[in-house]
Amino acid sequence: MATATAPPTPPTQRRFTVDEYERMAEAGVLPEDENVELLDGRIYRMSPIGSRRAACIRRLNQFFQVRLQSQALVSVQHPVRLDEASEPEPDLTLLAPQKDDYSTHHPGPDDVFLLVEVADTSLDFDRETKGPLYARAGISEYWVIALDDEQVHVFRDPERKQFETHKTYGLADEIAVATLSTLDPVPVKQILGA
Repeated sequence: MATATAPPTPPTQRRFTVDEYERMAEAGVLPEDENVELLDGRIYRMSPIGSRRAACIRRLNQFFQVRLQSQALVSVQHPVRLDEASEPEPDLTLLAPQKDDYSTHHPGPDDVFLLVEVADTSLDFDRETKGPLYARAGISEYWVIALDDEQVHVFRDPERKQFETHKTYGLADEIAVATLSTLDPVPVKQILGA
């Protein structure tokens, strides 16, 4: 008697969960010095951090550290767990304070006041790949600092897979963080070091 075989099927993509991703990192499958992020179940190798990008992140960190005091926690390049398949490491995140400083879990979308990516080579990726993930997760405010263009793209009002509001600010502008109304507006010139 002949055995039935399953009909051939085309190859499919294998996506990972955050738990699988973290276990791979713990097991050394993902090298510790490799800059990777899990986005929508896919592992992306991110570009190295150039000096202009690093300087911008330092300026942002200093600006917010000085002004926020206990209103929010400044997190630089640490994971945010968006859902079961995405755990990016944004350049800077302003988080709701917690007594344990998130020592028992990574923050999630409800903990985020502001999420910032600084783009030297990644502008399209930050807007077109990360932006929809952040909107879908309900991140209320997302900034992309475009170093080459000397602009800041501000996205607000997440709705499904997109932000309803997108404004672009230049060197002469200041940006208020909508979720932290008591915080002084951020001068674009200052964060770009212009």
